[in-house]
Amino acid sequence: MKELIINERIRDREVRLIGEDGTQFGILPISEARRIAEEKGLDICKVSPPDVTPATCKLMDYGKYRYDQQKREKEQRKNQRIVELKEVRLSATIDIGDTKRLAAQTAKFIQEGNKVKASIRLKGRQQAHPDIAIGIIKDYIEMVGEDAVVEKAPVQEGRMIFTILAPKNKK
Repeated sequence: MKELIINERIRDREVRLIGEDGTQFGILPISEARRIAEEKGLDICKVSPPDVTPATCKLMDYGKYRYDQQKREKEQRKNQRIVELKEVRLSATIDIGDTKRLAAQTAKFIQEGNKVKASIRLKGRQQAHPDIAIGIIKDYIEMVGEDAVVEKAPVQEGRMIFTILAPKNKK
């Protein structure tokens, strides 16, 4: 949370003062602004960037303002969704039934809002035919369905061939 400069910490000679209801007091000496704030039982808070002359200050209850800010930040953290990257391992010799089972599992992960990395590790002579593994991954992507978007197309890096699927954006 960003801390505001308040009351005696404001070092400017003149400030543009705004009331708590948005009324403009105009440009006043800081001593006059402090007197107005004291009469109303409020704080003067500097709300403008440091390089602005004269500084813009607002009359507000700073304790209440901080409380509301903390409450708002807590609510935002509570509503925040952390997307996980789940991994599904396929094989170059996988059968159609296992592929369907893993595609269903992936569809469940996608519906929960997570990303899925599907990978195949090529062993031994399988490395001579990466096109077979890429075909398996493409069939797998079709089985997952239309809820998923291919974020990264099937790519071979060394012995691994992988793709990343993400949920479609909800409008």
